[in-house]
Amino acid sequence: MRRALLPLVICTTFAIYGCATDTKPDPTYEQAASDRFVPSNYRAAEALMAQINERIAPGNPLIIATVVNIDALEQSSTLGRLISEQVSSRFSRAGYRMIEMKFRNSVYVKQNQGELVLTREIKDLAISHQARAVIVGTYGAADDMVFLNLKVIDPASNVALAAHDYVLPRDAAMRSLLRGR
Repeated sequence: MRRALLPLVICTTFAIYGCATDTKPDPTYEQAASDRFVPSNYRAAEALMAQINERIAPGNPLIIATVVNIDALEQSSTLGRLISEQVSSRFSRAGYRMIEMKFRNSVYVKQNQGELVLTREIKDLAISHQARAVIVGTYGAADDMVFLNLKVIDPASNVALAAHDYVLPRDAAMRSLLRGR
């Protein structure tokens, strides 16, 4: 009797679980074009530019560091790297000379007795490339939202010249970008 039921149980289990497929259709080009991720990052870049326009004019060189995880400043994700790329792109289109840098570790800042201090490496890079400022940022992921902070820092004084906070929904695409390393 048990032997007769085993194939039935296996077939039923396979039919229910084994053959199940993701029925969600692939997005269309129109849906991709209407996605708000890139425009949100462009608006963040524009908010920073509006704050620095009196101090740093287009044509000046800037460096952007990879946007990092607020809970582990030495770590980023596909999300952080994409945001950095898109903010850099918007600054480039506005006429700023973006120095292409791909950082991996200890890019953002180090905590030093409660003060944010740019790492020595990034200061040295800013000086060697005559960069007028460094764009840095962090993200923090909650259950349903991702909170972002971007700043434009004067590498000579460590003073924030501009800052912008914004929030993105933590949808399926965002969860995927956060997992990417």
